[in-house]
Amino acid sequence: MNNYKICVVGLGYVGLPLARLFSTKYVTIGFDMDQKRVDTLMVGHDVTLEVSDDLLQDAIHNHKFKCTTNLEEIRDCNVYIVAVPTPVDANNRPDLKPLRQASETVGKVISKGNIVIYESTVYPGVTEEECLPIVEHVSGLVFNVDFYAGYSPERINPGDKEHTVEKIKKVTSGSTPKIANIVDSLYNSVLVNGTHKAPSIKVAEASKIIENSQRDVNIAFMNELAKIFNAMGIDTHDVIDAASSKWNFIKLSPGLVGGHCISVDPYYLIQKAQIYGILPRIMFASRRLNDGMGSYIADQTIKCMNKKGIMVKDANILILGVTFKENCPDIRNTKVLDIYNTLREYTQNIKIYDPWANKDKVACKYNIKIISDFHVIQSQKYDAVILAVAHKQFADINIRTLLSKKGVIYDAKGVLPKDIIDARL
Repeated sequence: MNNYKICVVGLGYVGLPLARLFSTKYVTIGFDMDQKRVDTLMVGHDVTLEVSDDLLQDAIHNHKFKCTTNLEEIRDCNVYIVAVPTPVDANNRPDLKPLRQASETVGKVISKGNIVIYESTVYPGVTEEECLPIVEHVSGLVFNVDFYAGYSPERINPGDKEHTVEKIKKVTSGSTPKIANIVDSLYNSVLVNGTHKAPSIKVAEASKIIENSQRDVNIAFMNELAKIFNAMGIDTHDVIDAASSKWNFIKLSPGLVGGHCISVDPYYLIQKAQIYGILPRIMFASRRLNDGMGSYIADQTIKCMNKKGIMVKDANILILGVTFKENCPDIRNTKVLDIYNTLREYTQNIKIYDPWANKDKVACKYNIKIISDFHVIQSQKYDAVILAVAHKQFADINIRTLLSKKGVIYDAKGVLPKDIIDARL
């Protein structure tokens, strides 16, 4: 197969950049169930800001890329790439519903000789044990006889303009040796830094899940160190800077672990491990520790206020940032909400300022009103200001001018000058 016509199912943070990239070389159609999302993309704007308007409009105007909600428009594609979310439920159990629905969609349109490639992060075995049987059932085709499969885990880092999709090295795999070569060649044709061809789909799935689990464990260690050194009255960042002078020390910082990857993916491997009788204690402990850091930051802020004699009850508090990371509008699984909810036990007078986040989406998803206009937050003085997200705009704010006479500044990101803050993580 040399004449590829590609369909990317799911046009979120992963699917859209990938579809846009493939459209530079192949006719590509993006499919999504959200008509509003499709309409916005087709006028040349990506609200996630992962693809610039110029790149998106260029792809559309060159007639190699379009977006649709219509199944009939993707029926004549021969490569289907699934890039839908893989969240967890309220009990942190993997929720495969979006993946199953996407597999049904592919099953309705796939034809003999076609390839379906999954990019969604999953535990080893999901592609072959959960997804492909659905494609078989809906299509009436036989896997590895009538159609074939591959797995190439996404490595999108929201807001990262350096490690963009065309520059990252991708892991690829296929359901047969021949298909593995085809999938590998397909991705190599659009990637600058090439690929790593894994020996099986399960290996590729496992490689992705440990990428994020490793970071979760490492950050949990730093968060634990921060708690220890804060209790001792030692600045954690000073300790890390000193230790970093050793050539093989891995420099990481403590902080909130939110978003759709690091704070979610480990639960997929945790569940699968337990099926095999393995209790992943380190991963369990890391998840618990990282999930508790929002409350810890709130408690430390309250401690600073108490030391200065500031009444916490009904205090005016400002939180800077609500997205899960800096310089992007992504609010998925943000742990800033844990800071907010802990402080709400003491005061209702809390404002959140974030120039990146969409206030309507925050209100809809979290039932919280945020402020996007800086002038609004200047209308009063605050007993505490918490820097929760290191957006570039915050570097230009003279935070001290926002404080009441005895007000405190807590730096959860460790980026503010030490001489203006009261404490930092």
